[in-house]
Order: sequence, then C-alpha cells, then structure tokens
Amino acid sequence: MNLEKLNAKYTDMKPEERVAELYNDFDKVLFTSSFGTSAAILLHMFSKINPEQTVHFIDTTYHFQETLEYRDRLKEVLNIKVEDILPAQWKNEFTKKDKTWTKDPDLCCSINKVEPLDELKPGYEVWVSGLMAYQNKERKARKIFEKSGDLLKFHPIIDFTEQQKLDYFKTNQLPEHPLQKMGYSSIGCAQCTFKGKGREGRWKGTGKSECGLHL
Repeated sequence: MNLEKLNAKYTDMKPEERVAELYNDFDKVLFTSSFGTSAAILLHMFSKINPEQTVHFIDTTYHFQETLEYRDRLKEVLNIKVEDILPAQWKNEFTKKDKTWTKDPDLCCSINKVEPLDELKPGYEVWVSGLMAYQNKERKARKIFEKSGDLLKFHPIIDFTEQQKLDYFKTNQLPEHPLQKMGYSSIGCAQCTFKGKGREGRWKGTGKSECGLHL
C-alpha cells in the first residue's frame, strides 16, 4: 500500500483506531518513546491495544533523573515492556569530555540519539512516533504516514490539539512528567532543556528545534 492510500485510509480514523489498524497492515513495528511530557498518550494507547509491543527508550545518558523515574513509573502503571537503547560508549564518553553540546549540539544529538536509533531500524517496516502538528512549525506539515529512509513513519496523534492532549491525560488519569509542574513543557537532555512554553525551552538560544530523529 502506497503513502497516498495509507493516509487516505487512516485520515478519518480516531487515533486508537489507527493504532489498532496498524497491526493489520504491518508486522514489524518499531515504537520509540522519549518519556517526555506527552509520551503517556501513545504509551497508554499501545498498552491497551497491543500490550506485547516493546517500547524503545533512547538513553542518551543525559536525561533528567526525573525522566528516568517517570519512565519507570509508566512501566509499572501501564505494564509496558521498555528496552533501553544506548549510544556507543566511546562516542558518548567523547561528548562528555568534549562537552559537544556546547559547541555542536547537532553532532551531540547525532551521536547520542540518531546513531543508536539508526542501528535499531533494520528489520522493521514502520516506526511509531508521537509527534503532534501543533508543537512547532516544522511539524504542522506532517502527515499520518511519511517515508523515513527505508521505513514508513507513523504519527497516529499528529492531528491532536493541545486541548485533546490535556483531555486525554485527565480522562485516562495518566501521571504527568514530574518536571511539567516546574515549568518544563518539552523535555529532552538535561543540559539542553530549559523551562518554557511549548518547545521554546529546547536548545534555547541555538536556533535548533529538532534533535534530528524527526528530520
């Protein structure tokens, strides 16, 4: 099934219906989560529809301790299977000694996020992501299915509004990321994340808006 037909098929479905239908169309599904402020939405959907689905967490070794605790809490609350994916140790150690994020944040993200994911991708057909169009200008143009290298990328909640996100958390009584109440709306690595609305606290002052995984 080509992209045009897939998008036409899934457009009028509710997000939960899209997730369920995904398993009728694909056998090898890659699901990654950053366990950020919106992560619980998709984690909850998949836990109900396919509790056997493994969730891959890219552990850059730079996450807030609160993010790691949130990951562990959601694992318990939702009874999900989480597998941590780590960057190459020697490259990761280089970025720590070099403080690469202060000189070349794109390179730091490439080493600690993009490369570990690229090693994981072979063998899968479709990659699930929780991007939502309202989050920034670049994401507004996203569709439910897109081509991403050799994979199809699947955005089941791309058309969620911010209010729908809030309502989903409330309706399903999902725990929030502990840093959210402290003013963090979007959360990544500790050294590159600051307080702010939307994604304005990510890579503040660098002009960078994406880590590279979703470009």
